Amino acid sequence: MKNTFVFLIGILGVLLFVGSAIWGGILIDGYDPLSQLISESYATDTEYGESLRFYGYIPSGLLLAMFCFAGRSVFPRSRVTTLGFIGLGIFYGFATVVVSLYPCDSGCLFTKEPSLSQFIHNLVGFVTYATVPLCIFMVGRGLRQFETHKRFANQSIQLGLLSVVLVLLFFGLADSEYAGLSQRAVELSFIGWVILCAFTILRTKSNPL
Repeated sequence: MKNTFVFLIGILGVLLFVGSAIWGGILIDGYDPLSQLISESYATDTEYGESLRFYGYIPSGLLLAMFCFAGRSVFPRSRVTTLGFIGLGIFYGFATVVVSLYPCDSGCLFTKEPSLSQFIHNLVGFVTYATVPLCIFMVGRGLRQFETHKRFANQSIQLGLLSVVLVLLFFGLADSEYAGLSQRAVELSFIGWVILCAFTILRTKSNPL
């Protein structure tokens, strides 16, 4: 029962995030997901930005943080795995809440004179993209020693490495017409890991010692 509950928390967090990203783009006339960042759909000057933040991204971030912290107890004990899950809870879950509480100005990364909210938003976003791939990799590295979770461990390592490449690509394309597309590729790798982790937890019948 506990594992099913943790699974549902993770999937609901993903659905809220993805739904908010899609709905935010639909609500804004002329919004281009290929070139514009996700944050631009809920920037301070957008009509539906507050609703997207408080009914979409903030609950999503809280659920993802809960998922990472609760999900840790399902897997075998490992210091590296524990640090990975804690890092994901903080730098992906809670960080999603923070960037929603401090939205970016119009134009986000491209603002010439950023407000304090913009500065906090960009700083937390940078830290998130710099740390989450490492945390995913750490989860996989820590679980690789356990035969029962070797498949998920290998998937985590591969997704961790892939997300590093995608993050570097995003940083390189941040001021280009493909900024939105490259950012969504990064987020897809993060969300993909959460989904894989959630289904692994669902298939785990009992808590390991």
